[in-house]
Amino acid sequence: MNTNLAFPGLLLFVASAGFTQTAPAPAFEVASIKPTTAEPGSASSVATKTGRTSGTNVTLKRCIRSAYGIPEARIVGGPKWVDEERYDIDAKAPGPSGDHEMSAMMQQLLAERFKLLFHRETRPLPGYALVVGKKGVLAKRSEPGTPSASASSRRSIEATACSMERLAMKLAEVLHLPVTDTTGVEGVFDFKLAFSPDELKAGGASDVATRGLTVFAAVEEQLGLKLEPRKVPTEVLVIDRAEKPSEN
Repeated sequence: MNTNLAFPGLLLFVASAGFTQTAPAPAFEVASIKPTTAEPGSASSVATKTGRTSGTNVTLKRCIRSAYGIPEARIVGGPKWVDEERYDIDAKAPGPSGDHEMSAMMQQLLAERFKLLFHRETRPLPGYALVVGKKGVLAKRSEPGTPSASASSRRSIEATACSMERLAMKLAEVLHLPVTDTTGVEGVFDFKLAFSPDELKAGGASDVATRGLTVFAAVEEQLGLKLEPRKVPTEVLVIDRAEKPSEN
């Protein structure tokens, strides 16, 4: 008997079974995670070029923010050290990779080395909406091909090839409150935002005059944008589990 004719459906299933396997998750070719050598109080920064990511003086929360595109103010839960312990990270992809691939590789790195587990939920949170001010956007548009990089401290935010959505994330980190980009402005910009660290959560004119430029006034005067108070339902990432990274 010709079995090829007797069971054509079975043969088709066997032949196609090999094509249903799930592709492996993208991963960095090499990755180094070490306790930071930066002095206490130093700036935290992440720089991404084609096929390579470098983080200096970064917390696990900062890494999650980079991997999942969510501001640190919307990352909650987990052990206390996730917002305190700082690391230097250098990771190289197998070849040239875009932002989407690099984010997926960072997600895999956090799952493997930090044993990160989390879930998402929506909570109504007080925060701010980033809008265009009366002067219009004053930040300089980036030249084509400018690499994306940013650094922040208690006194400044400096960035190249930075989108408004990413700026909102940086401001959320400074204010420790959610900031949503509602500018509707496309493209990327280069800028340095400088402000007084003593008045991050104040916004009165008297504070500006007597104790330095608040972050609210700096955003308006230096970038032509504005932070408006707003309470909206906000998606948060809740850390269910995290472990300090294994040795390299």
